Amino acid sequence: MIQNNFEITGQIVDLVEGKIFPGTVKIENGKITQIREEATKETRFIMPGLIDSHVHIESSMLVPSEFARLAVVHGTVATVSDPHEIANVLGIDGIKYMIENGKSVPFKFFFGASSCVPATGFETSGATLGVEDLDQLLKLDEIKYMAEMMNYPGVIYEDQEVMAKLALAKKYNKPVDGHAPGLKGEQVGKYIGAGITTDHECFTMEEALNKIKYGMKIQIREGSAAKNFDALVGLLDTHPEMVLFCSDDKHANDLVLGHINQLVKKAIQAGYDPIKVLQCCILNPIKHYNLEVGQLQTGDPADLIVVDNLQDFNVLQTYVNGILVAEKGKSLINPVKDSTPNRFVASPVSAGEFAISYNGNKIKVIEALEGQLITNTIIAEPKVVDGKMVSDADRDILKITVINRYEKTKPSVAFIKNFGLKKGAIASTVAHDSHNIIAIGVDDESLAKAVNLVIKNTGGISAVSDKFEHILPLPVAGLMSNENGYLVAAEYDIIDALAKELGTTLNAPFMTLSFMALLVIPELKISDKGLFDGTKFSFTALEFSPK
Repeated sequence: MIQNNFEITGQIVDLVEGKIFPGTVKIENGKITQIREEATKETRFIMPGLIDSHVHIESSMLVPSEFARLAVVHGTVATVSDPHEIANVLGIDGIKYMIENGKSVPFKFFFGASSCVPATGFETSGATLGVEDLDQLLKLDEIKYMAEMMNYPGVIYEDQEVMAKLALAKKYNKPVDGHAPGLKGEQVGKYIGAGITTDHECFTMEEALNKIKYGMKIQIREGSAAKNFDALVGLLDTHPEMVLFCSDDKHANDLVLGHINQLVKKAIQAGYDPIKVLQCCILNPIKHYNLEVGQLQTGDPADLIVVDNLQDFNVLQTYVNGILVAEKGKSLINPVKDSTPNRFVASPVSAGEFAISYNGNKIKVIEALEGQLITNTIIAEPKVVDGKMVSDADRDILKITVINRYEKTKPSVAFIKNFGLKKGAIASTVAHDSHNIIAIGVDDESLAKAVNLVIKNTGGISAVSDKFEHILPLPVAGLMSNENGYLVAAEYDIIDALAKELGTTLNAPFMTLSFMALLVIPELKISDKGLFDGTKFSFTALEFSPK
């Protein structure tokens, strides 16, 4: 990495004034000291660095320092990061681990105080963050906001603890992120009226416009599993000042390929004004979250990128505080080896623990949807063998299980459609939001084999069949690896390919699997305590009983 007093000449993209002009940017001691408008033959473009306005670093399966190494190659200089995943496992200590690890590299991580740990009372987590814990976190300068308030029923019905948490954010004058999929009308008005300012869960334009009407900013999301860019990009024409870009959850192998730059390129190539597009992923998050990130103005930190042109948007250089952190597709940030804190007490399981007796009734089946976190409910006749309900690969109705990793309890078992496995099983300790063990398989023996592989490694993602047993270990809270990010990405590619060899046609099977335990996203999900109806926000029986 290089930090010098230097100058860069090219076409300067001034997002504050909304114009592009030829000139030179002078940098001294990490700050922009002068911007001169002058003729030049340089056709490259100089602009502020990109910002991911909502991301769970843990979903990359990389610690922050390794996430940064990969992200800077694509022009990202900062993230607004919700450490909700590690907080569910390790509590405040987990959040502090993320902050300290992030400080070890030249990159701007802005963390939030996770507001819903656990996300619900219908699952077992490794930690709980109460009002006093959030008070302690929000006092910290490193904590820029209150992270997504997923308990929208608690907001609407004015739950005492939820309202006390929201009052803390107001006390410290820090914004509150939202999470309210499908919420509309008076209910969303009350939710936003409680002080919640953003949402990344909109999946229709109607929903987004309804939330904007009440003053909420909309985060257009393109992650490894959930994508709403195509549905919402039209907001750039009508409400650009209310739009931010984010990835939310992005696996390491996808991060190798691109980040927020992909959304920028996609929007510009679709014909949207480059100035408006860049304002959405730079100025809007800076203003909304009060971030110490340079806007390419005199006196600002030299957080900037150089791209070849505005159509192809190939990032040639990335600077953070004047430090050259990436050049021509290569990261210049050195790896940092860190510790591996964890909380994992699960013990091996047997195939017999997944058996479910048949009582003559139809069953409720989770229907997973490609590219969505929401699910549907299907009613189906189960396949029965020797009085037990079993996976039916021919109809793609497979067993899904969630196993408490914090204490020894009986596995929770249900059925799911659209994973498409024809043999074997896959398992993971990345299971939003409490991160218990989640697995899907075509038979109970394969389920046990996949689950026991992640238990043996105290965390990871696994794929097994009668021909192979493969695991990507995740020793940091069962969520992240502390190894070289590029190697982790390559290992993920291997295990992703193995999952697809088992028959799944999902684009990101492990990412989709991880969200099948996310109870706050409708419709039908599963926790370590049972099958859950997200529309009624209560447990539901596996067997279907018509009224």
